[in-house]
Amino acid sequence: MKKTEEMTYEESYAELEAVVEKLENEQSALDESMALFERGQELSKRCALLLEEAELKIKQLSEKELSEEELINE
Repeated sequence: MKKTEEMTYEESYAELEAVVEKLENEQSALDESMALFERGQELSKRCALLLEEAELKIKQLSEKELSEEELINE
C-alpha cells in the first residue's frame, strides 16, 4: 500500500472511492472495517490538502495576472 504522502490527488481519490464502496457493500470484520475507515480518513485528508494547495496556486496566479494587468493599464 502506497503512503498517502506520495500519492497524487487522482490516486488518493480513486482509492478513497474504493474504500467507501467496500465499507458500504461488504460485511467485514470489525478490525478490517476500522482499518479501512482509518485509511479513508488519511486519503480524505490528502485529497483536501492537495485541493487546498491547488486553490492557493490558482489564487496566486490570478493575483499576479491582475497585478500585471494593472501595471499595463497605468
